[in-house]
Parts: sequence; C-alpha cells; structure tokens
Amino acid sequence: MSALTFAGVRKTFGTNVALHGFDLNLQQGELVTLLGPSGCGKTTALRVAAGFERADSGAILIEGSDISKMPPHKRNMGMVFQSYSLFPNLTVAGNVEYGLRTRRIAKPERDRRVAEVLELVQLTALGARYAHQLSGGQQQRVALARALAVRPSVLLLDEPLSALDAKVRTTLRDEIRRIQTEVGITTLFVTHDQEEALAISDRICVMSQGQIEQIGSPTEVYRKPATAFVARFVGTMNELPGVVSGASEVTVMDNRLSTPAAKGLAKGSSVKLLVRPEDLTIDANGMPGSVTSVTFQGASTLVGVRLDVIDRLVSIDVGQGVADSLTIGDRIGVGVNGSHAVCEPEE
Repeated sequence: MSALTFAGVRKTFGTNVALHGFDLNLQQGELVTLLGPSGCGKTTALRVAAGFERADSGAILIEGSDISKMPPHKRNMGMVFQSYSLFPNLTVAGNVEYGLRTRRIAKPERDRRVAEVLELVQLTALGARYAHQLSGGQQQRVALARALAVRPSVLLLDEPLSALDAKVRTTLRDEIRRIQTEVGITTLFVTHDQEEALAISDRICVMSQGQIEQIGSPTEVYRKPATAFVARFVGTMNELPGVVSGASEVTVMDNRLSTPAAKGLAKGSSVKLLVRPEDLTIDANGMPGSVTSVTFQGASTLVGVRLDVIDRLVSIDVGQGVADSLTIGDRIGVGVNGSHAVCEPEE
C-alpha cells in the first residue's frame, strides 16, 4: 500500500488549470521529487497534499485512507517551507518543541524528542540560540527538526534550499538525504533545480503545465527522457536537424546515425535530434566544424563547436586532458552516439 497517493487530483484557479487529473503514488520511505519550471503545478500539488489548498476533484490518501477533507493540522504531515518560518521569539529548542506543545505532548517526552531531532540535524549545541543568531543553513535545519519532531507520516519540502548560497545548498541537500534515509520517512520534495533533483531523489516526477511528463529514477529521467520537454529540462541538450532514413536511423549532415529514437517515425520526415554533450565526441571522421570555446569545469571540459553546413553550435563534454591541445578556431570533427538521443518531429 502506498504511503501517499494523489488520485486524479484536479485543481483550478479561475480559468487556470494548475493540476490536470494528477496521479502519483509514493511508497513507504521513498523520496520523490516534483521537478519542473515555475507554474508547472508542483507547489500546488504539495499544498493540496498538505491541505492548504482544496482539490476541485480527486483525492489525497495516506496509506489508503482518504484525507482530502481533513484540515491541515489533522493530516499528520511535516512541512518545511522555503522561508524557514521560524518564531523569532523562541529559541532553537523552543521552535522544535512548538508542534509538540500544540499536540499536548507531556514535557518529558517533548524534551526527549527535541534532544533527539537536534542531534539528528547536528544542532545540539545551539538549542539555546535564537533564529537571528543562526546562519541560513542552520535555520533550515531547525525548520527540518521542527517538522520531524512531531513524527509525521509524510514530510513535505517546498523548495527548502532555494534561499541558500550554492555551497551551503549542496551541503544541506546531502544532509536532508542522509536524515530522510536514516529516519525512513516518506518525503515529497519540490524543486525547479534539476541538479538537486538528480542528487537527492529515489524517483523524479517531471511536470509541465499541471501534468506529469515522466516519472522515473534519476538515471531513467536523465538517460531515457520520455519526451522532448524532459530531455531539454533535465540536463543540457544539443539540437541537430536531421531526416529519418530508416527504422532506427537518422541522417544528419550526410552522416547516418543509428538511434532507437527514430522508431515509429515516418521515413523521410524531418526531425530535431536531441543529444547530450557527453554523447558527442571529437572524431576526425565526424561532422566538420570549428572550435568556438574551451571551458574548463574541473573533472571535464566543455568544447563549443560550430558545425559547418548547418551552422549550428554544439557543446561536447570531454574528459580531463582531452581538450588541453585545443584552441579557438581549430578544425575538428564531431561524432554522435545516438543511443540515448531523443527525436522531436519538426513542426
């Protein structure tokens, strides 16, 4: 039985349809990320689950029980907001204890749980401090501890890292995953950051215009995107104009490329072949072009190449040392591995 279920949830705001028959199941202990651009419906789905918004139709179920008509405080969900929402007049320990007080938990048990979750988020030594005395990362840890203290059935995280700088965001992202795994709590995480989603998720639900484009593991979503939208939104894609020349073949600049993406498309039809930078190679026998940029990124280097004939700029992700001898203006060939490509019919 699923820990959290969205069953045909539809939500509108005036004439705007935020969710179109949204269906999603989260298994016990699973972290699922809702990923998509602003306005895709991901935060609306989270707020409907929390009870802050009422669905027009459909249902929200916890372990098979419909909670759609329950008020937020009776749904036994923990919520962590983007803005922390800490009480400035309470200490760290007081903030964590707040939800336990409202539930009339006895003081000895409150003290025990506060100590337990502060240790979990590594803030034991800061229990007596106030919010203004903490860094942004520490404040978000307090918000997480407060949500976990009440032992919710489901943890909801609404872009909790977006207000933090890059280094702190990466560190806290990994901490959230560690804590979620250690506690074993079912978690719904909302973000527009693809790197964040790929790093933290058991499964990713990519959304667009209130609908699900694809649900899968991070590897599946990145390496086997179900639609052109997913291919473009998750990671970076090069676009190459081509023509379907066989059941599993696309011709680009007189180069016949084998790709399963062409299956089911009419022979002779024009397409855009979407290929990731790591699936392009420097190949003397490949499509000719000129180097326009060489960008060192640590473990790899991005080489920009403007292809002849089609006058198209592409980016190649090469390993350390491969691009050391390249300079702007060099003539090279570009090879294509089409095994993970996506074909988009030309309109």
